[in-house]
Amino acid sequence: MVTNEYDAHIAVTPAPGDPAGDRAGDPGRDAGRATFAAELDGGWIVGGGVNGGYLLATLGNAIRATVPDKPDPLSISAYYLSASVPGPASVTTEIKRDGGSVATVAAELWQGDRARITALATYGDLSALPDDVATTAAEPDLPPRDRCVPNTMAPDDVRRIAPMMDRFEMLFHPEHVGWAVGQPSGNGVISAWFRLKDGREPDPISLLTVVDLLPPVTFDLGRPGWAPTLELTAHIRARPAAGWLKVRHATRNVAGGMFEEDCEVWDSAGRLVAQSRQLARLPRE
Repeated sequence: MVTNEYDAHIAVTPAPGDPAGDRAGDPGRDAGRATFAAELDGGWIVGGGVNGGYLLATLGNAIRATVPDKPDPLSISAYYLSASVPGPASVTTEIKRDGGSVATVAAELWQGDRARITALATYGDLSALPDDVATTAAEPDLPPRDRCVPNTMAPDDVRRIAPMMDRFEMLFHPEHVGWAVGQPSGNGVISAWFRLKDGREPDPISLLTVVDLLPPVTFDLGRPGWAPTLELTAHIRARPAAGWLKVRHATRNVAGGMFEEDCEVWDSAGRLVAQSRQLARLPRE
């Protein structure tokens, strides 16, 4: 049962008249195909379309319904074909392989006759993985939350192009918000504390949204504006602990009118729970 805003917004249901959708999770059904209906919420608008991370979680929710015994995204690579708009959408899924511990599923999100996203994902059960951790990655060094800058202080022009900022709380590192007052650092780094609205705790599906929610890292390079994603690959490494997340975006290469954006998400237990890289177009000047 849906109990909060976020889960209502990413909800999918078997498409009417599609028997395959009613049998999601049955490896013998219609060559592993299913179709789901979704309603893309206008509260996730940013720039020229619906936020890519929100769309990825909606698509990921349909994949989870297709292989319910493997509920967690481990890896998903998505190509953004055209900008989505609020309103009805459908997600088609096809099981490519369903093995003992992981399943590989292809999925597409459609609006009318326009394909918006095409993706390939590997799903499994994160709770069944070994609990060993060996990493050289360093947790972002964020000041205490009461010393950070809340997204509610974003300039009016930013809030106008990104109403999705009302869907969550984001507290920026004070050294990473110079762009908001016309003084970007030029380092190509933005980091912040994060949590969804209404106390909705993080889980593997919501991490697919979190990896694409900070302002484009090009803001810190003095290039504000909508930066449409071409491709995004996310790796979900563990089930996140309850509480605030730490999110860091960085870029090292801007060339050919495009930039890469690397994201790390750390949970309240100090564990790296999600990583992503996306290729996006530079905002238009």
